[in-house]
Amino acid sequence: MNDPAAPSPFSDYIVFVDESGDHSLDVINPQYPVFVLAFCILPCKAYVEQITPAVRRLKFDLFGHDMLILHEHDIRKKTGPFAQLNKDRRDALMDGLTEIIAAAPMTLVAVVINKVKHKARYTAPEHPYHLALKYGLERVHDFLARQCQGKRTTTVVCEARGAKEDKEIELAFRRVCDGDNRSRSAYPLSIVVADKKSNSEGLQLADLVARPIGLHVMRPGQPNRAWTVLETKLFTGRKGTAQGNGLKVFP
Repeated sequence: MNDPAAPSPFSDYIVFVDESGDHSLDVINPQYPVFVLAFCILPCKAYVEQITPAVRRLKFDLFGHDMLILHEHDIRKKTGPFAQLNKDRRDALMDGLTEIIAAAPMTLVAVVINKVKHKARYTAPEHPYHLALKYGLERVHDFLARQCQGKRTTTVVCEARGAKEDKEIELAFRRVCDGDNRSRSAYPLSIVVADKKSNSEGLQLADLVARPIGLHVMRPGQPNRAWTVLETKLFTGRKGTAQGNGLKVFP
């Protein structure tokens, strides 16, 4: 019988990962030549008690149910359920999401791969997703260690991308956690690959934050409402700076 007073083997945090842009190095979109992998690190307690209810409440307020998936592309392009929103309801959605993210005790790690420079620098450039995953997990592990979670298992939820791609992601994930990282140490991280249809609030938040970060890196002088909030959430590392910690741009 389990001892209820025994410490949990699981950490106090959960991590959600999603991307912006595609990983192809063969055909690069000149309008968006970057690949972004965003890691949203959330305290489990706040995720269960604060963030998940807030997202569901916003959906009920604007749509009357919580079955729809908040997908940045669909919101931006006004497709699917977001096509029915008039200006007032669309503004209410954007304001509500901004408020939820601003209030969340969320720590962000984002890796931005400039695919043009990456391809030009190396004769055999590494797969952008796998490279971004490695850089991101190194920084996530650094954050967790600083929260005294280094020896407890933290779940990392990645969005499913197809059977073949999912197997490749899991292999790349396990390589990093088995020691293919900058400290050559084992990471107590566990991967869960989840379909977007699972309607995970955490995955939806990761989806929403990835593109604004990519746009900021591409055009830092351009007004970017989301970035002003996201910037305050970036992991700052031991030296108190987001550059190279919460925001890793490569090369």
